[in-house]
Amino acid sequence: MGPPRLSFPGAGGRDPLLDCSRPDSAILDPAPIPPLPPSTPLQLERALQLLGLSGPQPPAGEPGSAPWLQQLIDALVDLSSRDALTGLANRRAFELALAREIDRVARSGEPALLLELDIDHFKRVNDTWGHNAGDQVLKAVASALIDSVRPMDLVARVGGEEFAIILPNCASAFGETVAERVRRRVERMPVQVAPGQQITVTASIGGAFAPQWVRSTPALWVERADQQLYRAKAQGRNLVRLEPTAMSVVSNEERRALFETFLPQDLE
Repeated sequence: MGPPRLSFPGAGGRDPLLDCSRPDSAILDPAPIPPLPPSTPLQLERALQLLGLSGPQPPAGEPGSAPWLQQLIDALVDLSSRDALTGLANRRAFELALAREIDRVARSGEPALLLELDIDHFKRVNDTWGHNAGDQVLKAVASALIDSVRPMDLVARVGGEEFAIILPNCASAFGETVAERVRRRVERMPVQVAPGQQITVTASIGGAFAPQWVRSTPALWVERADQQLYRAKAQGRNLVRLEPTAMSVVSNEERRALFETFLPQDLE
């Protein structure tokens, strides 16, 4: 018996792809590519309106050029990183800076202090004098914080009446001094809330140092500072409370992260 005969689907028992009688163009030519749509012009009016309402000057140069567009992008990035009322860094910018700083401390071993600040009885200001007065208090506190720290430090508004300060290269010997300077500056600052009417406010401050040479997380650092802030408020407000030393107790999470970085040969 001879070998089995192969049969191909299609007319005449032949596979169309193997039918040499058909012209190549009928088989191999790809489907036609539709023409590309014309480029859509950039809609920049709203971006420019937003910048105009927020204060920054419009980009200089030829509109639509690469340098002009880069200036526009840079201005929008800066705008998206700032609190609209106080001009401080907003929570998004604060969290990015915090992550960078705690990584730097883990790598370099240099100290860094995080201060959390809460305006005492802020609701009372709003209830007594109105929300416009509350806004004036927030802006005045923001200005006092900026005046109390170095240009390299980052001051952020992270909530309604909550602020945070990241202080790189701040040794533990100076942490209490810096925090007290901030507290006194707020306490002694008069705020005009109505024509001929001034008030003063106080703030409670808690602080913690980032653990040096330990891989930690921003959330754990914030938690430690928050714990000290709660202490300051529970003990009477208008107080500074910092962790006792820069060498923070390593948490279970940080201990696991530290050990996970070891290779087996490191333990031999």
